[in-house]
Amino acid sequence: MFYAGNPNIKEAEDLLNNLPEFALVIVDSDEWKSRIETVHKGDIEKFQRYRFKKNAEHLDRTHLLNLLSTLPEGYEIKEIDRSIVKAPTFHELSEDFISQFDSIDDFINRGVGYAILYEGKVVSAATSFSIYDGGIEIEIATNSQYRRKGLATITASALILDCLDKGKYPSWDGANSESVELAKKLGYIFKETYDTYFIENTK
Repeated sequence: MFYAGNPNIKEAEDLLNNLPEFALVIVDSDEWKSRIETVHKGDIEKFQRYRFKKNAEHLDRTHLLNLLSTLPEGYEIKEIDRSIVKAPTFHELSEDFISQFDSIDDFINRGVGYAILYEGKVVSAATSFSIYDGGIEIEIATNSQYRRKGLATITASALILDCLDKGKYPSWDGANSESVELAKKLGYIFKETYDTYFIENTK
């Protein structure tokens, strides 16, 4: 959820109370932060996320192609198609790969993603968590048993190159320090941290 405008009117409080059971909330001012912390006192967890500069010129194709070429032997990278998106191992990695789309068909028609397979299992993937006219927001995950092999770097490189080829911006927003380091490796330039609220709506 994103809130902006005047936080001190009744409608703002109505909006803040009209949340699902669990919500991630981002606001653009200290006034809104104060309002959230008052309305949902005792039901919030405040944490930092990491924002990067949005400039496609920071993303070097040659560098990304070099990263893509490091796929270990025995692994296969594929653009996500209907068979991959229906695979249980794909959904086990992250529920958010296609959660913002109406259906599997909607994701296939409007979304984009790449997956790495090993012995027929999806072990790493990067997808469009959400889409907008000029680009996508990236979702990425790797099976814990297959980490530290560079797989996340490789799937992300494939997705970013696809976006650049299509004139779309592959937006990266970090949830933790590991995500920040991966983004830097790919060529993104860190901009700033910002507050995010996890709200358990008990009202």
